[in-house]
Parts: sequence; C-alpha cells; structure tokens
Amino acid sequence: DARPGGGRRPGRLSDRPAPARPRRRARRPGARGPLAPLVGRFERGLASAVELGLLPDPETVRAMRAIWADAAAAPVWSGPAVWLHGDLHPANVLTADGTFCGVIDFGDLCAGDPACDLAAAWTLLPDGALDRFHTTYRTAYRPAQDPATHAAALRRARGWALFRALGCLLIGEAGRRGRPGGKPSWAPPARAALRRIVPTP
Repeated sequence: DARPGGGRRPGRLSDRPAPARPRRRARRPGARGPLAPLVGRFERGLASAVELGLLPDPETVRAMRAIWADAAAAPVWSGPAVWLHGDLHPANVLTADGTFCGVIDFGDLCAGDPACDLAAAWTLLPDGALDRFHTTYRTAYRPAQDPATHAAALRRARGWALFRALGCLLIGEAGRRGRPGGKPSWAPPARAALRRIVPTP
C-alpha cells in the first residue's frame, strides 16, 4: 500500500531480521550476550534478599547460586541476534480472565540471545506448564537448533529467570516497606517463579 509522498507502509516488525547491532543500547547489561556481566548484580541482590529475611533457607540460597553459576557457565549464544522484549515478567504481561491479551513496556527492546526472553517460561507460565512449553519449543526449533545448543539456551534462560525473579522479589519487599519505586504486588509472582526455578526436596 502506497503512503502519501510516495513511501510504502513498513512491514511488520516480526517480518524484519533483527539488526546485527541494535540502534539503542539495552539498559540491562548481558541482555544481548553472556550472563557474566551480571554476576556482581546477582550476588548483591541475593545478599540483600538474605539480609532482609526474604530467603531464610540456606539450602535455597545455595541452590540459587548453583543455578546461576550453571547458567553463567553455559555456552554463549552463537546464532544470529533475535528481537527481544528484554523485560518479560508478570507486571509487563497483560491478561484478562486468565487469557493473555498484551505486552507492555518495551523500554528494553533489543536484539540478542533468545534465552533472555525464554526466561518467561519460568516467570510467567502457571505451575505444571513448564515441561509442556519446553517440549513444544524444542519440537518447533529442532530443525534449527542441535540438542546441545537448545540445552545451553535453556540453562541461560533459567539463569535469566532467576535474575528477574530475585529482582522482582526485592522490588516487592521495597513496596511493602513503603520505599520509592517499590511495588508490593510484585512479590507473590516472584515467589511463585522462584518455586518453579529452584528445585525443592
């Protein structure tokens, strides 16, 4: 369809390849590459959560560190950069009567490792849906990803999920304490995500 002035309507964003180098810098270090740049932030967040009494079980803390270390050690994404929302968590996903209806807050839109957004499987899906999601994803991308690449992506995605859930837990606690920027409603979904991410005996 022609537009006034002789131009043409742009195609849908999903029809365009992600740029090799995004035009804007993502606010979150690591979103386009390895998780290693986030190690310090993760450890500081974990220490804060322990100090605030949000993670009273030492075994849970050890398990979280092990999951993070495994994710950070996973082979990095070597495929082409893909479009990423960059900040998929419950507060940025809209539902109506239990049905998905939209996504908001594209301030971290960038291109990079798909594991960044795959983390949503742990942070957004209800209990019991994770295995079904992974099976469907693996089947859909089997022609394009060898098993080792797929496994590495899920390891990194789990690390991203842990990082986001921990951050949301702290923001929820800040809200409970009445601190600026805090959002008390973020804590319950963060705790639910942590239960899915961190195995329990």
